[in-house]
Amino acid sequence: MAREVANRRLRAGIVGGGQGSFIGAVHRIAAELDGQAEVIAGAMSTNPERARASAASWYLQRSYDSYEEMARAEAQRADGIDFAIVATPNHMHFPVVKAFLEQGIHVVCDKPMTFSLEEAQQLVSLVEGKQLVFALTHNYTGYPTVRHARDLVRQGALGEVRKVLVEYVQDWLLDALEKEGNKQASWRTDPTKSGIAGSVGDIGTHAENLLEFVTGLKITSLCADLTTFVEGRALDDDANMLLRLENGGKGFLTCSQIAAGEENNLTLRVYGTKAGLEWHQQEPNTLIFKPHGQPQQILRTNQGYMSDESKALSRLPGGHPEGFYEAFANIYRLAIADIRRAESGEQTQGGYPNVYDGLRGLNFIVKAVESSQKGAVWVEL
Repeated sequence: MAREVANRRLRAGIVGGGQGSFIGAVHRIAAELDGQAEVIAGAMSTNPERARASAASWYLQRSYDSYEEMARAEAQRADGIDFAIVATPNHMHFPVVKAFLEQGIHVVCDKPMTFSLEEAQQLVSLVEGKQLVFALTHNYTGYPTVRHARDLVRQGALGEVRKVLVEYVQDWLLDALEKEGNKQASWRTDPTKSGIAGSVGDIGTHAENLLEFVTGLKITSLCADLTTFVEGRALDDDANMLLRLENGGKGFLTCSQIAAGEENNLTLRVYGTKAGLEWHQQEPNTLIFKPHGQPQQILRTNQGYMSDESKALSRLPGGHPEGFYEAFANIYRLAIADIRRAESGEQTQGGYPNVYDGLRGLNFIVKAVESSQKGAVWVEL
């Protein structure tokens, strides 16, 4: 049954993201940043005591001991949640998302979308059948400068894209933190919770998604070399890939979580027949445009020359830095607008990563692992 949503903030519930989680608080802040939604309920841990303590620390109205109980109960309440936030380790994404979709509740889910490709394929069918809003938090697509980069490519300012370089390098897993009780390291390096890939699933999917989002081009094949450098680690912590794009362009993608001295260095370079562009996540308010034979241009967030889409996702006057939380919140802003449309019987408009992007991400993981295991051979996506 459709809910009346026109004259109030949307109500959200969160699964996972409890004490010791980094991303749970990010989701809450992002969901609430624009005053369009409020997180009121949660099943924040598989440990009931931790779940209740986590919900109490956030002053949530309702706490549940399990996501199944939460999905059933909230669907029956007149003041139940309008959408669920899924911020669990990867292996729990599919069952949690499925539980809420089957109760008619919209979902915003962390990436990668599911634990396996088979689950991703099932989820596509479920979302299509339920016709509910499903948003995936590839949050780097929410930066206004990234939106302008995509607009430049769409408008033909770069000409035909020939080469793309994307790298996402960190050093936080340089040492075996998973053996020292670090919760985030433990599940991300555990194949029973993370899936078949480590760095490729955790950050490589962000790089893949950003490349395809900005260029509008699909990766058609790849040649991948995945490495586990830290002794005793079960999953990859470094990867290097050659890419072929659907228009004949070529690319290179590298991701690493053992790159000493790096923090959260996601960088994209796109080169066409007319110009190139360059973007660095750690300096997200700047986009460098490089027209052939002319001086480079430094483009900045929320200036008059930026695209309408870019300006629509900017919150502050130019020169006032916007960053990670704001970009994350832009995914929520767009998804919440669509939830309102869906509940009012209007056509949804998208603009955020969706279930099909999630399927692309899982296929990318599977093919990267396959290529590497076969000796770094070319495989088709």
